[in-house]
Amino acid sequence: MRITNYTKYLPLIAVFFALSAHADVVLKDNSEILGKWALTAESIKIDGEKKLVNSSWEFKSDGTLVSIATDSLGRTKEMTVAVKYTVEDGLIKKQVSPGREKYESCSVVQKEGSDLIVRCTNLFLFLTKK
Repeated sequence: MRITNYTKYLPLIAVFFALSAHADVVLKDNSEILGKWALTAESIKIDGEKKLVNSSWEFKSDGTLVSIATDSLGRTKEMTVAVKYTVEDGLIKKQVSPGREKYESCSVVQKEGSDLIVRCTNLFLFLTKK
């Protein structure tokens, strides 16, 4: 009789651990992300095929996020864009584009050592601390 009681709870326990494995990291403030990060890949799914990218992000303490994209085949070779960002309710809220007051919320899915995975509106972004 005792074993059947435990088997009733096994599916609930499995669901709990599965959900906690992909639980978002709640940021206290921007001090946890300040500095330069190499944006190495992006993907529609966290465990899906990754598209390699060659960009960098710098989270500055004044609330500016500077993005530098490198395109070896393009005319400009390098493009720099600065947008505003804040950390609110554990999320990174960043401007969609400079000069517009439209923001998107990005959650930190995983933060281990120098690696960071961020989920924005439609993409998972894979970053490594420089």
